Amino acid sequence: MPRLAAALRGLTVTAAAVALTTAAVPEATGTVPKANAAVRGAAETAPPEFVALRDVDPTIRQEIRYFTPHNFMGVPVTGYRQPMCILTRDAARALHRAQLSFLRRGYTLKVYDCYRPQRAVNHFVDWAKDLKDQRMKGEFYPRIDKSTLFRDGYIAEKSGHSRGSTVDLTLVRLPGPPTRPYIPGEPLRKCYAPKAQRFPDNSLDMGTGFDCFDTLAHTLDPRVQGRQRANRLLLKQGLENAGFRNYDKEWWHYTFTPETFPDTYFDFPVWRRALSGGH
Repeated sequence: MPRLAAALRGLTVTAAAVALTTAAVPEATGTVPKANAAVRGAAETAPPEFVALRDVDPTIRQEIRYFTPHNFMGVPVTGYRQPMCILTRDAARALHRAQLSFLRRGYTLKVYDCYRPQRAVNHFVDWAKDLKDQRMKGEFYPRIDKSTLFRDGYIAEKSGHSRGSTVDLTLVRLPGPPTRPYIPGEPLRKCYAPKAQRFPDNSLDMGTGFDCFDTLAHTLDPRVQGRQRANRLLLKQGLENAGFRNYDKEWWHYTFTPETFPDTYFDFPVWRRALSGGH
């Protein structure tokens, strides 16, 4: 228990420091949201069932990649106005339960992405259609032809993230110093290279980096063995025990079930003001 208490104190300090960085910024320009009958209106406010993960569990680390240019497009993604994780309340509470279990074993969860507005998905789709823009290919899809991203299922017109119960995440061994920022234009490193050769990440070695468009990212790919496989199974077992289901083609992708909104896709932006009582 002393070890757990110390970990919680350290994580609370980290969360407080991160919270200071969440000032609102202008939304990324580029894609105009498309009309879509499956998307719930064009409201800028979330239903009351949505919460900020930090309000439910401030110890879970957040490294919201799509707020930054360190993603497969190389630019901040439309709709991410603050670097924060928003989820349905049920999913956030389940993630909190999983976090308590991991903390007891000396680990913490770290989320890369949570709720994703439809306007962000539209941005992905428009980028995928622009075959000339391959600035991040060297890291995120070195062996994949960009023209096949739709066919192979890496990009789609809709995402389960837009329903609010899906999260992309990993594990960090405590105390785990923060990952350094990505510098646009720096040399790219293959997402499936050995950990020491990939872009530095404070997480456990899962065999590939986050958002690696490659079959090696499949959760149970037989080529991933030893410690890397054990780390994936550690994450998988802990999250499944809390009610999450893994998408087998992405070791980082989990959905809490039953989903609060199983058939509804939302488009409110990612920032505190979208939430009930947000300011």
